[in-house]
Amino acid sequence: MVTVAPPRSWAYALRLPRDPRAVRVARMTVRVALDGHGRQDALDVVELLTSELVTNAYLHTKGPASLRLTGLSDGRVRVGVWDSDPYIPAPFGGPGEDRVPLAPPDAGSGRGLRLVQEYADSWGGWTLGDGVPGRGVGKLLWFEVGRRATLPPVAEVNGGPGGEGG
Repeated sequence: MVTVAPPRSWAYALRLPRDPRAVRVARMTVRVALDGHGRQDALDVVELLTSELVTNAYLHTKGPASLRLTGLSDGRVRVGVWDSDPYIPAPFGGPGEDRVPLAPPDAGSGRGLRLVQEYADSWGGWTLGDGVPGRGVGKLLWFEVGRRATLPPVAEVNGGPGGEGG
C-alpha cells in the first residue's frame, strides 16, 4: 500500500470583504491553519501580526483585502496581506526606511507596524500595478517568522514594567 506524505510547504488564501469582522475571520483562519500543520510555536506571533496588517487594510482602504498564509519548507511562516491602496508605509518600503516611531503610551492606536518590526524575522512590501492612486491595483505587505517566534510578557507589550510603551 502506498502512503502519501503531506507536503513540507503549504499555502492558504482568503479573500476578505471590507467588513470589521474580517479581522476576526483572518485570525481564526491563521489559528486553524497553523494548528493543523503543527505550528503552535508560531501561533501567537503570526496571529497578532496578521491581525495588525488586516486591521490596517480595513482602516486605511475602501476596498476588500486578501490574506495568504504560507508554510515554507524550511520551517518559516510567511503572511501576505493585499489591499487596494498602493501606499507602502514604513518600515515596509525598503531597507533605508526609518523605524516606525513609538506611539505615545496613552494612544489608542499606532502600534501595529512597530509590532511587525519587533516580532517578525523579516518583512517587506510591493506596490502592485503602476502605483498611481486610483489606477494601481494596490500593495502587498508581508512578514515572515521562524520556528522560535514568541511574544514578550503582556506587560511589555502594553508598556508596563520593562516595556517601551508601544
